[in-house]
Amino acid sequence: MGIRKKSNKNPPVLSHEFVIQNHADIVSCVAMVFLLGLMFEVTSKFAVLFITVQYNVTISTNEGPEETAVNHFHHGIKDLATVFFYMLVAIIMHAIIQEYVLDKLNRKKHFSKTKHSKFNESGQLSAFYLFSFAWGTNILLSENFLSNPVALWEGYPHTLMPFQMKFFYICQMGYWLHALPELYFQKAKKEDIPRQLVYIFLYLVHIAGAYILNLNRLGLVLLVLHYFVELLFHVSRLVYFSNENRQMGFTIWAVLFVIGRLLTLSLSVLTVGFGLSTAENQGFDLAAGNFNVFFVRMTVLSAICFTQAFMMWKFINFQLRRWREHAEAKNLKKPPAKAAAKSKSKKDKANGVNGVSSHGADSPRSRKEKSS
Repeated sequence: MGIRKKSNKNPPVLSHEFVIQNHADIVSCVAMVFLLGLMFEVTSKFAVLFITVQYNVTISTNEGPEETAVNHFHHGIKDLATVFFYMLVAIIMHAIIQEYVLDKLNRKKHFSKTKHSKFNESGQLSAFYLFSFAWGTNILLSENFLSNPVALWEGYPHTLMPFQMKFFYICQMGYWLHALPELYFQKAKKEDIPRQLVYIFLYLVHIAGAYILNLNRLGLVLLVLHYFVELLFHVSRLVYFSNENRQMGFTIWAVLFVIGRLLTLSLSVLTVGFGLSTAENQGFDLAAGNFNVFFVRMTVLSAICFTQAFMMWKFINFQLRRWREHAEAKNLKKPPAKAAAKSKSKKDKANGVNGVSSHGADSPRSRKEKSS
């Protein structure tokens, strides 16, 4: 993300600079239109599609002496409207964090252009990863997925989700979709855009894939695991920008990154490769949400394996670059051997010219005294 320079001149209305400077206010007005739509009966049915979670299913349970109604949700085409609204919310939250937290810290630290861009990126992602990790962990604990791993594939297809899980996926897709217009709003550098597009695309494909294929439980576990590792990296980078001597966080992250990749592959193979292949509901049924066929399972596993291999390749390149930079920094601190040898020879010549008789050198006077 580039540096946004504030100028006293007001740019022309609807110009690029005007939209970039005021994009948070413009998006807030659009979101307010949907909220105001709830107040009128004519527009409330339309506005509800964007604001509230759709496809509610009420299930009666006989737990305890009385019957209780539990609300669950499934997915559908109307979710696109809800994702769009929460994409607008993500843009607004992005602007709030940028203006009231990151910009103030940037002014205090006086970072260079490169550090400024990376600091903004890590600051935004740290806030998002922390929020998503805490929220996802709470869902895992409340649904007992960690204490009962068999629930990841048992009873597939998992077409019904509790409210928190469905809303979690809606917000996740909304956030990563908001990252696309943010490339324009934050004036991202041309050389950074391909890298950011790649990881935005990977997030959207995996999150939407788990949501549509009813692999929401496995997707939630893998997202929480991945977000924890990524949170550690971006927090370590923020600490490094404040003090370049503090690099212990990168070492811890490197170890957890490799462990995270192994756990991701293990859970994916266990759930998709073994669990679903032995499940009772085999076959392809679009109406029932059942995608438990060999082709789909292999496609899911291939996508996960390819992504993990790609991440490991990027990780190895990152570590090699760090070690190379560290070695170059050490070499710069040490004086070159040739320069040290030259300075030593110059000192010896200077001593020879001045006549160091005290070190055993025969000066003309000493030879005269010896001959006499």
